[in-house]
Amino acid sequence: MNEAATRGPEATTRPPDRHWWDWWHDSHPTFAALTGFFAGMVFVTAVPGGFAGVLRLLLPYDRAEELFPLVLVFFLAPLVMLFPRRTRRFAQFMWLGMAVTAVVVLGVASLVLYFMVRYDS
Repeated sequence: MNEAATRGPEATTRPPDRHWWDWWHDSHPTFAALTGFFAGMVFVTAVPGGFAGVLRLLLPYDRAEELFPLVLVFFLAPLVMLFPRRTRRFAQFMWLGMAVTAVVVLGVASLVLYFMVRYDS
């Protein structure tokens, strides 16, 4: 006779033993927000740079320069993650991280350019 049948119906509905590191599987809101935000920061900086590096290693400079706009295809992944309910919160914070990083990078670049032009002449 099988073991579940001898212990009764409650034995089959008992959740499996959990480990201390399984807390994040419960869709903890802080975990999704933090990982999404930092994933967006890494995504907006590392993906275009890595794509340019790989293109430059594999192709001549002119051809790599022509193909670089294809990096925009990678940005479809965070866009698609906005639709399923399970990944929506993560994707929202990922887009927030991407936007904040872009604003900071453009702001710092514009300030540096301003000071270089202003004080170099």
